[in-house]
Amino acid sequence: MKAEIITIGDEILNGQIVDTNSAWIAQQLGLVQVSVVQMSSISDREDIILGALKQASERADLVIVTGGLGPTKDDVTRQAISVYFESPIVRNLEVLRHVESIFQQSGLGAMPSMNLNQADVLRDAKILFNDVGTAPGMWLEKKSVYYAFLPGVPFEMKYLIKNRVMPLLIEGDKKEIIYNAHLITVGIGESHLAEKIADLEDSLPSYIKLAYLPRLGLVRLRFTASGVDETKVKEETDRQASLVAERLSEYVVATEDVTFEEVIVRVFSKSKCTLSTAESCTGGAISAAITAIPGASNMFVGGAVVYANRAKLDILDVAPSTLATYGAVSEETVLEMALGAQKKFESDYAIATSGVAGPGGGTDKKPVGMVCVAVVGPLGKEVKTFYFKNDRSINIERTVSAALLMLWKMFKKQ
Repeated sequence: MKAEIITIGDEILNGQIVDTNSAWIAQQLGLVQVSVVQMSSISDREDIILGALKQASERADLVIVTGGLGPTKDDVTRQAISVYFESPIVRNLEVLRHVESIFQQSGLGAMPSMNLNQADVLRDAKILFNDVGTAPGMWLEKKSVYYAFLPGVPFEMKYLIKNRVMPLLIEGDKKEIIYNAHLITVGIGESHLAEKIADLEDSLPSYIKLAYLPRLGLVRLRFTASGVDETKVKEETDRQASLVAERLSEYVVATEDVTFEEVIVRVFSKSKCTLSTAESCTGGAISAAITAIPGASNMFVGGAVVYANRAKLDILDVAPSTLATYGAVSEETVLEMALGAQKKFESDYAIATSGVAGPGGGTDKKPVGMVCVAVVGPLGKEVKTFYFKNDRSINIERTVSAALLMLWKMFKKQ
């Protein structure tokens, strides 16, 4: 099946917001072997919407549209698709009661009259009920092409894709099953990884496809297989994934679809090891990444964000002479920060960061992007200096990734 994704909204076209919906939807469709042939962002105008739907129908079997279903006058998607499908707009009483209940439960008072529009749907549409928001989705078919119209609010769109659209896609193709196996690797780049497993990839059966999904610090490998014999498909896909995992054993941290942070939380919790952080340039990003994972309370003790030198001295007991001699951005200072956190929080391991995230503050000796990271544990310590050359947010993200990788390597050695 081929799909096209259309996002509606002038706020996307003028750069006020970034379209992250399309990328996320494409990832979900890939899990069920639906390939995206085109993505486009269009203005919330009836003539443009009609033109986009017509063009999409000529190249796709499935068209997913997000945005334009709000209550305000600039949301004209309902009217446009009413014309396109030659289906009148009707008010759905079940949806209306749901919208009214949201206003009552949230303490927002009586529902504004404009929100009545959010209970308006096409008569011939299958309603994709929205349990987490006010605007329902709609599912329609025209000339053997399926259409899903969804709200543009990301968390509402994601709920409807997972709980309404995906079941319809799976239900529509019961003959063929889709199965995914996953490997999570860290400490090796995508190209080097591909070189190491080139022969294994070349020998994969034709019904198994390997996708490389890189992000900072890790590469996720996804094996997607399709077929009618469920047992055979699963067994062979798992076998092929195991062969790759064996080849990449020193880099593989998980054989399921999880994040690196989840792996760290699980392994530390199972081993009854604890972690603390002392962050300067990352401003709490490391502790935030860890505590975003359910169960982090089993292994994360606490963290200190120590931007000013005074905080490094008072909270972490960094020696004044260390700061005076080497400066805040130095391996000497960041090591004392890590040791101070380990002692203050009484944790087994501690991570510390200090650097020049940018865009200002750099010097010839300590340029923007210079970051020092220290990790200490029960049996050792390690300090590294990195020279990242990106903008502030990417420098911080790279530092978090580097620090977690250092932590992981130290943990695995001990």
